Amino acid sequence: MGDEKSEKNGLRGELLATRRLLSPTDVLGAAAALARQAMLLPELAGASTVAAYVSVGREPGTRALLDALRAQGTRVLLPVLMPDNDLDWAAYEGPGRLLPAARGLLEPDGERLGPEAVLSAEAVLLPGLAVDGRGVRLGRGGGSYDRVLARIAAAGTDPALVVLLYVNEVVEQVPAEPHDHPVHAVVTPQGVRRFTERTGPVGSA
Repeated sequence: MGDEKSEKNGLRGELLATRRLLSPTDVLGAAAALARQAMLLPELAGASTVAAYVSVGREPGTRALLDALRAQGTRVLLPVLMPDNDLDWAAYEGPGRLLPAARGLLEPDGERLGPEAVLSAEAVLLPGLAVDGRGVRLGRGGGSYDRVLARIAAAGTDPALVVLLYVNEVVEQVPAEPHDHPVHAVVTPQGVRRFTERTGPVGSA
């Protein structure tokens, strides 16, 4: 398992270095295209509740997508980072209701709904740095979304799991650890790719 962790860290470094080369104009243009592509997914266009997140820095932008979801009447839940790195949730009420938080994040200022609130979502948008052909996602390594995915698996709610990335971040292989859960689709500014549905952890095989 140590090898997988080391490989993940090396891949994270490479991908973050590539993101740092993007200009603000690149990021804004990609965000608009990402929103258009994401809204073509029936799992998002037809959802009553979507768990999402607010992009920061040079992450694939989610702001336009959050507003598009809200405009169609979808209830959007956003994460609130807790001291133990787990995630609470609150409803998105528009860009003017986002507040600066720890680690450079932006969080909604509304009522905290509890970690279990994510279980009401029909689709969950996941941040990441890469995904491979099996649907294995590479996160930043903080573990917050591993907890979210474990909570979802334990509850058996089976929402659509969608990761938002730049096209170069869809890679041949991501090192997998036993706790990794595959996603169902990746959205890039260039389009959508679906993966074979699988349940449970990927494992290291």
